[in-house]
Amino acid sequence: MFNKILITLLAIDSVLLVAAILLQAGKGGGLAASFGGASSSADSIMGTRQAGNLLTKLSWWCGGIFIGIAFLLSLTSSRRSAPKSILDQTFTAPPAPVTIPATSAPAASVLPVLPTAPGTDAKTGTDTKTKSAAPTKTKSP
Repeated sequence: MFNKILITLLAIDSVLLVAAILLQAGKGGGLAASFGGASSSADSIMGTRQAGNLLTKLSWWCGGIFIGIAFLLSLTSSRRSAPKSILDQTFTAPPAPVTIPATSAPAASVLPVLPTAPGTDAKTGTDTKTKSAAPTKTKSP
């Protein structure tokens, strides 16, 4: 809640600061004129000081308030999220794996599957090669 109020005040102050700076008249001449160049004026750095008007005072005040609110915001935001070390965490053992108990015996209705050798009958388990048909009697003419 306090941060939102400070951010709102900072935004309002920044708009006022930009407006106060942009509404001021340009001094002109740049750095060369302030050190005794061709168009040296009375309000230069080395010359006499001009009395500050309303916009100059407003820009100084808005700049100071901007820096103060930004400092307060940095203090309040740093207290909320303190860095934490991984070494401060407690170490716990991993949980034991869950084991499913094996069934002791298969169900009674299930028959075991046994492999059969080639040449045997799967149903009876007898050798098909030695099995022969019953001898038949033939009539001789």
